[in-house]
Amino acid sequence: MQLIKIQTLEGTLELLSGLRIGASEGEIRIGGVDNQVIRNPINNQPYIPGSSLKGKVRSLLEWRSGAVKSEPLGIGDLSARHPEVRPILQLFGVGGGDQLSDEQARDLGPTRLAFWDAALQADWVRQIEGDNLLLTEVKTENRIDRIKGVAEHPRQTERVPAGSRFDFRLSIKLLDIDGDGAALRKALFAGLRLLELDSLGGSGSRGYGKIKLRELKLDGADVQAEFDALDPFAARAA
Repeated sequence: MQLIKIQTLEGTLELLSGLRIGASEGEIRIGGVDNQVIRNPINNQPYIPGSSLKGKVRSLLEWRSGAVKSEPLGIGDLSARHPEVRPILQLFGVGGGDQLSDEQARDLGPTRLAFWDAALQADWVRQIEGDNLLLTEVKTENRIDRIKGVAEHPRQTERVPAGSRFDFRLSIKLLDIDGDGAALRKALFAGLRLLELDSLGGSGSRGYGKIKLRELKLDGADVQAEFDALDPFAARAA
């Protein structure tokens, strides 16, 4: 088994609705907003952790495969009934608890994908700061008593507003067992298209976290048209 190349997929992740990916409870200040977004401690700007992107895309692909369960799929879930599991494990890896035989390790190979943290685009930050606007917004939500018709338990949620743009990037390892990498790329693109159709971060059922990937390039080559044309429910593993 040999590593042939490492490709880079990059582009712009644009928010179509407000995004909330929360900070840990230890970072919430008394008297402040109830639910704060995660921020880069160096520049205090919100960002999207690569782990959030990777986890959501993997979860959506596992749901699509029909083999989803409470824990991430592993080597024991490979079967002819669910052929889509194999590229999921190749792209995202298997858990540390999985004991792979030498044959299985050679068949799957190492984890191919590495998601980068997505920072706000510098030109977007300059534009917002030049207009004396904030990089986040605070949305007040509450629960309505169905009988009394009054609002109860108001809470404030911080989120990154619609229109914000992030630098999206991930790397893909290609091995000699992967051929030209088309099958893995197809599975990856299907997962990212599912992400566009679903949501990222918290409160997706309330309209948060709708995103669009734009200006996608693979090693500098424009792949946006290929990506947009892909139907994730038609792009099934053979």
